[in-house]
Amino acid sequence: MEKIAIYPGSFDPITNGHLDIVERGLSIFDKIIVAILLNPSKKSFFSVEERMEMLQTSMKKFANVEFDVFDGLLVDYAHRRKAHAILRGMRAVSDFEYEFQMALMNRRLRREIQTVFLMTGLRWIFTSSSIIKEAAQFGGDINDMVPPIVNKKLKIKYSKKTV
Repeated sequence: MEKIAIYPGSFDPITNGHLDIVERGLSIFDKIIVAILLNPSKKSFFSVEERMEMLQTSMKKFANVEFDVFDGLLVDYAHRRKAHAILRGMRAVSDFEYEFQMALMNRRLRREIQTVFLMTGLRWIFTSSSIIKEAAQFGGDINDMVPPIVNKKLKIKYSKKTV
C-alpha cells in the first residue's frame, strides 16, 4: 500500500526550508501531496495561482510530489486523498505548542491519520515566509533562502509596490 502524506501550508511564498522538508519526507513516504490551504481569514501576498506555479517549478525535480488546493478540515482532506499522515516542519520550540495542539485535535477527529514532524534543517531554522517577505521588501538578499522563481517574483512584486 502506497504511503501518502499531506504537506499543508500557505506557501506564501515557498522557501528552501519547505523544499528541505519535502525532500526528507520523500525518504519516509512514497508520495507527498503539497496542499495550499485556502484560509479566508489570512490575506495572502501571492495569489493561489502564483503560489501553485512557484511550488510546481520549485519541486519539478521530485517525481513523487503532487500539488493541490483545499479548504476545510485538514484531516477530512487527508482522508479524502487516502493519506496516512500529515507532514509538518518545525523550526523552533516556538512552533511546538501550536503544532502539538493541532496534531492532538487532528488525532481526535481522525485517529487513523498520523502527524509526522520533521525538524527543519539547521540551515533553514530561522527562515520563514514572513521574514523572507520582509527582507525582500527592503531589498535584502534572500537569494539563498528561496528558489529562484520566488526570488524573481518577490522582486517583481516589491518593485511594483514602490512605484
